[in-house]
Amino acid sequence: MFRLPLAALGLIAAATMAQAHGDVAPQPVNTDALPDVGEEWLIENPYRGQSEEVWQAAIEIGSSGYNQNCARCHGLGVVSGGLAPDLRYLEAEEFGDEWYVERFQTGYTQNGITKMPAFGELLGQKAAWAIRTYIETRPTDGAMDEVTPRLLQIRDELKTMADAGAGDSAALQAELAAIAKGVETGSGAPVADSPAYRAAKLIAGDAPDFAAAAEVLTVGLSAAH
Repeated sequence: MFRLPLAALGLIAAATMAQAHGDVAPQPVNTDALPDVGEEWLIENPYRGQSEEVWQAAIEIGSSGYNQNCARCHGLGVVSGGLAPDLRYLEAEEFGDEWYVERFQTGYTQNGITKMPAFGELLGQKAAWAIRTYIETRPTDGAMDEVTPRLLQIRDELKTMADAGAGDSAALQAELAAIAKGVETGSGAPVADSPAYRAAKLIAGDAPDFAAAAEVLTVGLSAAH
């Protein structure tokens, strides 16, 4: 799988961030649900490899923080339109983390114009790593293409089950989980936070939410295309 080297990513950032971000006030991110990481800034994502509960909380919080503060330049779903680097391809390892956290802390200025604010003091380290966790779990381009037809069928089955229709919840959950394992991230992170992954979680356990799982697949697959 192709991933951008750090040097190339930095050059693209300098060459393509042509629209100022400085006129947009950074929005605070509530990180109370995440474990503390200390005051000294780390150089590696502390939420990577944590328990699934912490990892999922970081993704949810990071998604909110990203969409409020980063999507304007880096694109919805971290799919860049060319204005700024496509951060999905920043390696999910220490080298990628170092580049990310340095830019998050200090921002980026070109010819005296702020293209990206220094978010470090404004949002804090927990928000930084939550956003990083969200970014690195984005599926790569085309990762959902092959499985989309089947996921749409599953979506329709889940809608039927939400309306008290018949269906095999355990079988669908297992199939969704298997599909989710095959979805690749752009960063090389081992698990993608894909619509299949989220839907599988929603119908697991003793209180499956078929309607919510169907909605996740509807929205997620639409965004992927």
